[in-house]
Amino acid sequence: MRRILVDRARRKQALRRGEGAEHVELDGLQLAGPADDEQLLALNDALERFAALDAPKAELVKLRYFVGLTTEQAAKVMNISEPTAKRWWAYAKAWLFRECQDGPK
Repeated sequence: MRRILVDRARRKQALRRGEGAEHVELDGLQLAGPADDEQLLALNDALERFAALDAPKAELVKLRYFVGLTTEQAAKVMNISEPTAKRWWAYAKAWLFRECQDGPK
């Protein structure tokens, strides 16, 4: 799902597809996640850097953000305890927020 959303965001930003043009949804439906395309691309880049540092926590982020699982569901899928999942989620959110604010290093 992550690749689909990221690829869609990249296609939308391509010049040949009308980069910068305002897109209006007639029916009010959002096809992608709750973030706009620039935020989604920044999150994807930060998530790739995070996965290189800590793959299990990055997997938790993917399950929570892109798949839409709750903390409890993600903990079961990953076979970890719920308190561990909550700690990992708090750490991952803080790390990704900082990276998205600071940009790539």
